Amino acid sequence: MPAPERIPSRGLTEEGLRTLLAEGELTVLGRVRGASNAVLHCTVAYEGEERLCVYKPVAGEQPLWDFPDGTLARREVAAYEISEATGWGLVPPTVLREGPYGEGMCQLWIEAEAGGEGAPASSHGLPPLLALVEGEEPEDGWKAVGFAEVGEGRTALLVHADDPRLRRLAILDAVINNGDRKGGHLLSAPGGRLYGIDHGVTFNADDKLRTLLWGWAGEPLTAEAAEVLDRLSAGLEPGTALATRLGELITAAETEALRGRVESLRKSGRHPLPSGDWPPIPWPPV
Repeated sequence: MPAPERIPSRGLTEEGLRTLLAEGELTVLGRVRGASNAVLHCTVAYEGEERLCVYKPVAGEQPLWDFPDGTLARREVAAYEISEATGWGLVPPTVLREGPYGEGMCQLWIEAEAGGEGAPASSHGLPPLLALVEGEEPEDGWKAVGFAEVGEGRTALLVHADDPRLRRLAILDAVINNGDRKGGHLLSAPGGRLYGIDHGVTFNADDKLRTLLWGWAGEPLTAEAAEVLDRLSAGLEPGTALATRLGELITAAETEALRGRVESLRKSGRHPLPSGDWPPIPWPPV
């Protein structure tokens, strides 16, 4: 499957959406419930254009002992910057800006549906991305993650689709060291696009990769992924625009560790395996 076309959200280019998010007037509609940090549902309006967005102010973040440096908001923006550098466009447009409650990240709201045994199903007629199934082996078109307790002493096999969009996201997560790739962080949108959201616990200098997308662990990278990693490696060289931008968002040690992860993937030519030093699957998984 070729990479999807860049977002044209009702006539606005990606750059136009970033300008809208960065310069527009934010109006808070309410708080997204169930999040451990403040997540505000908003509208953003600028020069006659208006969109829904998410605003996560730094003031609403809970301290994390294993992420003592920086902020969730800045790491979310850094994840968007890396996504853009890959050319895959896997993270919705995201900017750092001042808002009603101070500095925070502002991200385009993506409409998506959910369903199917508590796992997200693709909307707009697309097949589901995650499922719990009987048996010990996945069917064709699916990759096994592991067994999960489903109640009353029963287990089921957790699987994800053998989908090139998910495979790209698995590479992005390995690069940014995503510590929280849950099923609820996968959003399917019109036109066959897949987005990943909630990237606040990323870029740690230590291995923190926790994900539901382990189905390709140890398998060779695709030729597409290898090319993307080569470009990303060049783009992360000190003094480049990307490296300079990351220097405003994450620490020098985190940037150096990011370069190391990219080089490790290039050298191995394979999807990473769980390290064994950190729980490989986030909890709750969905």
